[in-house]
Amino acid sequence: MERHQSILDILKEKKHVKVLELCEVLDVSAVTIRKDLKLLEEKGLLYRTHGGASLENPYINERPIQEKEKISIQEKSKIAEAAAKLIQVNDSIMIASGTTVQQLARAIEPKGKLNVITSSLFVALELLKHPDIEVIQLGGKVRHSSSSVIGHNALQILNSISCNQLFLGVDGIDLEYGCTTTSLEEAVLNRKMIDATQKTIILADSSKFGKRSFGRICRLDDINHIITDDRLDKTIHNKLTEMGIEVTLVKQ
Repeated sequence: MERHQSILDILKEKKHVKVLELCEVLDVSAVTIRKDLKLLEEKGLLYRTHGGASLENPYINERPIQEKEKISIQEKSKIAEAAAKLIQVNDSIMIASGTTVQQLARAIEPKGKLNVITSSLFVALELLKHPDIEVIQLGGKVRHSSSSVIGHNALQILNSISCNQLFLGVDGIDLEYGCTTTSLEEAVLNRKMIDATQKTIILADSSKFGKRSFGRICRLDDINHIITDDRLDKTIHNKLTEMGIEVTLVKQ
């Protein structure tokens, strides 16, 4: 059917699309589009998501950090450079785990003294190169896939900490469901980090939008600022702005 091919062509270009957007482009009802998407999913040609469809499975499987760091390298590097500019003189910040925040650790040039609390072993090792950075490594069980800590001990330390900014990497961002990661325990730790900071900044390339993973970290109204690349869908960008979230688009 011609309409089905049009849907696939749009998806090939945008990677993910909403039902309402397809209704406008193809001039048919939402009921018709949902039937089309169901049929195409049954044929293995796409994945249905909440309110739309994607070419990629929106429920992301856990992958080793060594594999993730090879994906979207240029985007992550430029996002990290933009994030590093937000760090203030004599700041106290928190850095979670993930390949994009690892790039942030490499991009940081401390202004005065800088306190950094992190769950990531790689982030801590990177920052130890700077004598003016005081690194507090959270303790606990180390996840093999991410080389970061999780668990009770890390949560307990956070009860005694308050920071200015949290730089957080995520595996999925869904406008309605919020921010997610592949590990439920890591999601719990990330949520505790959000509670311990004044401002939460998400670092995520545009491929993370429209996806959900296993562990829910928070709703989007818990986020203050998102730094991503300029391939972000304009509709998503506008909705984030309407929600009061500051969005920085980094040119590629």
